[in-house]
Amino acid sequence: MSRLIFHIDANSAYLSWEAAYRLQRGEELDLRTVPSVVGGDEESRHGIVLTKSIPAKKFDIHTGETLYSARAKCPGLIIVPPRYSLYMKCSAAMHQIFSEYTPKIQRFSIDESFLDVSNMEHLYPDFMELAETIKERIKNELGFTVNIGISNNKLLAKVASDFRKPDGIHTLFHDEIKRKMWPLPVEDLFMVGRATSPKLHSLNINTIGELANYNLDILKNKLKSHGQVIWNYANGIEFSEVRKSNYIQMKGIGNSTTIAFDVEDKDTAHRVLLSLCETVSMRLRDSQNCCNVISISVRGSDLIFYSRQKKLVVATDSTRRIYEIACYLFDNVWKGNPIRHLGVHITDFCNNDFYQCSLLDNFDYEKDKRINDTVDKIRLKYGSKAVVRSCFLHSGLNSMCGGMADGEEDYPLMSAML
Repeated sequence: MSRLIFHIDANSAYLSWEAAYRLQRGEELDLRTVPSVVGGDEESRHGIVLTKSIPAKKFDIHTGETLYSARAKCPGLIIVPPRYSLYMKCSAAMHQIFSEYTPKIQRFSIDESFLDVSNMEHLYPDFMELAETIKERIKNELGFTVNIGISNNKLLAKVASDFRKPDGIHTLFHDEIKRKMWPLPVEDLFMVGRATSPKLHSLNINTIGELANYNLDILKNKLKSHGQVIWNYANGIEFSEVRKSNYIQMKGIGNSTTIAFDVEDKDTAHRVLLSLCETVSMRLRDSQNCCNVISISVRGSDLIFYSRQKKLVVATDSTRRIYEIACYLFDNVWKGNPIRHLGVHITDFCNNDFYQCSLLDNFDYEKDKRINDTVDKIRLKYGSKAVVRSCFLHSGLNSMCGGMADGEEDYPLMSAML
């Protein structure tokens, strides 16, 4: 067996990490054992379920539904706010354990990674024993559980990790596809989403096995090139490499907020945009990239949505420059109506190893970079409230705009993650 891929996925990641953190601080209640969710603040209109416990699933609570709906299904539901900086530390601690077993690791998202342990039989003669060792180390050292899927390619390893949660290890090799994968609903297949599944159902394709055995020419006629892709996946055909990287490859970074009150003046809207730009630019710098395109989105209290974007002459990772462009776009698009929702999104990334200055630009990039780097380090170490812009002191906007580093407490790390 020359190629061997692990897909490791944290079970109910945000909730598990929140529960582990609270238990290590002396709380007796384990959020994972009761109906609970990590979600926003209903009073400030951030009422979305981000992740749920297994007991909450019994009440038919779904990720992405409103907290109002979730409470209606389960009146005793426990709701806790997200702490994104804590989750980044938990993800990094898990990644550190992975790195002790193989150098080839691809972070697929904040809570899941692919590990390539191919041709390591001399180090790990029994791959099931290796998977058990990694799973138990995460449970004992970090306080949460994972599922591990094992196969000869990334696709099948990912499918296998979804079998029977939580705290499990499952294989899905090619000789197991017919028995383990084909009976599953076609919606369980990677790349079959809400737009594709109704088209497949119209062809009387309801399981992965029916898709795998369907006439490929008809699929390509109906779904174009995507038909070929999902047919390959249904048959376990996938050849992508585990990309060794310390950072998650991203096509874009965004942050948005539904505001607790209707914004009716430009200055307040600019402060909301600044809060969003701070978290977006911090994540951009953490990914070691600059962006070439900045866009903003606006939704009024009348729920009418509109957006604008701008291509930059010079790529940037500066909070100040991103904010300036965001304000410029907002000023040119805002119709004067009360605002309910604002968003900032950046795309078209390039490496930030060097900065290409413009002859017409008098912006002191080096000074700005030193300020940004210093602020980032302080916030990552001591929490986002350790350094706050003066314009946020009495506005409450910085804690309102829920981003990666917004609105967090200054709390100590888990001892296992130091």
